Amino acid sequence: MPFFDAAAGAPLHPAGRAALLAALDDGWADPAKLYGPGRTARLLLDASREAAAEVLGVRPDEVRFTPSGGAAVHWGIQGGLDARKRTGRQLPGLAVSAVEHSSVLHTAHAHEADGGPLATVPVDGLGRVDLDAWRAAVSVGGTALACLQSANHEVGTVQPVAEAAEACAAAGVPLLVDAAQSAGRTAVPEGWSLLAASARKWGGPAGVGLLVVRRRVRFREALPGWQRGDVPGGLNLPAVVAAVAALRAVHEEAAEEDVRLSALVDRIRTRVPKLLPDARLLGDPRDRLPHLVTFSVPYVDGEVLLNALDRAGYAVSSGSSCTSDTLTPSHVLAAMGAFTGGNVRVSLPRGTTSEEVDGFLAVLPGAVASARAEGGSATASPSEGGRLTLNTLGLRCPIPVTELARHIGDVPVGGVVAVQTDDDVAAIDIPAWAHTAGHLYLGQEDGPGTAVTHLVRRG
Repeated sequence: MPFFDAAAGAPLHPAGRAALLAALDDGWADPAKLYGPGRTARLLLDASREAAAEVLGVRPDEVRFTPSGGAAVHWGIQGGLDARKRTGRQLPGLAVSAVEHSSVLHTAHAHEADGGPLATVPVDGLGRVDLDAWRAAVSVGGTALACLQSANHEVGTVQPVAEAAEACAAAGVPLLVDAAQSAGRTAVPEGWSLLAASARKWGGPAGVGLLVVRRRVRFREALPGWQRGDVPGGLNLPAVVAAVAALRAVHEEAAEEDVRLSALVDRIRTRVPKLLPDARLLGDPRDRLPHLVTFSVPYVDGEVLLNALDRAGYAVSSGSSCTSDTLTPSHVLAAMGAFTGGNVRVSLPRGTTSEEVDGFLAVLPGAVASARAEGGSATASPSEGGRLTLNTLGLRCPIPVTELARHIGDVPVGGVVAVQTDDDVAAIDIPAWAHTAGHLYLGQEDGPGTAVTHLVRRG
């Protein structure tokens, strides 16, 4: 089965696999011990740290290995904030973009729940952070740390890290960059203070992350005994060795492989609007990750569509609010003002062929048609003044939007369709769809009961 979800976790790179098998024999001992096997393990650990530092363009003593990318993010934020705490004063402030990975946002919200100031900076319709709002946020007195991804994990938009770092430097605020999607592929612009990454994103094994803390940065170790750069309790050294071997290999291949994958992504970006005229491409069309493309397909349940593509032999992902692994809409798409239902994220791993991409494009229209055939329907009742009421109570997304699109033509231009719904996601999707389709969202009314009624004027 072609695997098109490398943004979640790429298959283990052959170089990483070979290194893992060798390290299972040579790197099993405690690298802190002085006997022979321990010294061998220490040599492997030191060599891995030096190799990772070379790829990232930092000093070896600035590199820490962590149990995951999420742990690297959490410990990086925690250590950056703790270093600026002052006894008897308000907790230091934190600034993040609205489209950060959930590991960043969960840590940020925990900080806010403890009483720490939190500024969430908005983004534009492409998912790029608003630099004016960013400068204002990091300039607020008491702000101790800012977090910005190198590129977005859902739509691929590359963030203006250099400009954001310049604003942070002017305000005296350290910048933590989440480089999970770009590490090994592209260099992160200079100016950052801390950097986090996840091995599984570049084709290393799960269970390894990287945290880089530049020497000039004030940082308090988040875990006792971590001053040597080692995780208390010990690292999975064979996995670390494999992760760094994969990182080096991906870095060496990047110049050629990313050009090839970018051309395949361009093919998807060109063909999807022709195959699905109502689909909408998301993210920046040019300043983006080379291997990732996301598009939104209206009037389809995201979970049903992904299952249809899975049955056709293609593994893709979705940030749709309609997939079973989440109860809320994608915070990235919601922050962009994009339609959150029925979106498909295709992220190509190394070695993806043009035949595999063409095969995906060939089955996509049929999968969408199959997914659209499933689901319920609304009860439509006309009322006075050119207003049509749709009862979608009890129907989950994207059916409220699907029924709105199906019935908007039943009212004259200037007429209003009222959608009754108890689906909270509709509050995001209906305005986004109306804007995209050229209609006017008028707001919402209460009722019936605990439901709401969303009003859309036909354009």
